[in-house]
Amino acid sequence: MLRVIARRLLVMPFLILGIVTATFILAQFTKGNPLVSIIGARSLDNPEIVAAAKKRWGLDRSVPERYLIYVGNLARGDLGTSFRTKQPVLTDLAQRLPATLELVICAMIVGALTGIILGVVSAQFHDSAADHTARFIALLGSCIPTFWLGLLVLFFFSVQTHWLPGPGRLDIRSTPPHAVTSFMLIDTLLAGDWNAFVDALLHLVLPSLVLGWSVTGIVSRMVRASMLDVLGQDFITMARAKGASALRVLTRHALRNALIPTLTIVGFTFAYLITGSVLVETIFSWPGIGSYAVDAARSLDYPAITGVTIIGGMGFLIANLLTDIAYVAADPRMRSAA
Repeated sequence: MLRVIARRLLVMPFLILGIVTATFILAQFTKGNPLVSIIGARSLDNPEIVAAAKKRWGLDRSVPERYLIYVGNLARGDLGTSFRTKQPVLTDLAQRLPATLELVICAMIVGALTGIILGVVSAQFHDSAADHTARFIALLGSCIPTFWLGLLVLFFFSVQTHWLPGPGRLDIRSTPPHAVTSFMLIDTLLAGDWNAFVDALLHLVLPSLVLGWSVTGIVSRMVRASMLDVLGQDFITMARAKGASALRVLTRHALRNALIPTLTIVGFTFAYLITGSVLVETIFSWPGIGSYAVDAARSLDYPAITGVTIIGGMGFLIANLLTDIAYVAADPRMRSAA
């Protein structure tokens, strides 16, 4: 286990450097003028303002110089200053990341649990009506575009029926609690404001369902395939021959072994949702790093774009590390191989 962690940690800095280099180069050669977001379109005709802005933000230097300066600052934990917000990118990300994590965690819980249930039902009742129904639901989860589903559920549940609240993390008439963790559910509990807690929980329902719907399809197909493979193994036959109940065979023996390959999918899906929640956050006005990335891309905010990319890359690397650890912990055969 320690060797697995050590190898991953040694490789991480080089992978992050590669991510930073590729993102920096692509951002520099993107068409558009970042000065528009810095000084405004009307001031572009003033040479003095343009020159001062370029010098202030280092845009008068060559691309290699800017790259070396950025990497040097990055080594000290400085992600630069956003052109748009005029705040350190690290501060912006620290303020927005908890909102994204709260949404992604809830979406993963909904999506993974639903996917596991559908996969188990589909495998247990193979080639039956229940199997076809579960596979159809999983197929819908993979095929329906997130933006279309988000607009649909928002229109029906919030606009038409008023069963659930609309966009945002809290009702506009509610007073946000003091930010202790910046996780709205936790902060409302710490503040003892149960009305705000229920309001925050209800605001999480629709975006979590929409974001978790794609996870359901992936997990369901993986669990179904793994369960069908495991149910045909000799140890399952032995467990049944010893008189184990059908429920015990299904949950204790089959599902426990079938979930091992699913760990990889769940880990990478979680990392993907951190930066892949752009459309959901935009539709539901969720103040996370997804909407921050959209605003940064619109204004060619190079430091913010690079900062979001670094966070996303680190999310994938950390998810890969945690997945390997979980895989080794769950499968004793991997410990000797590690």
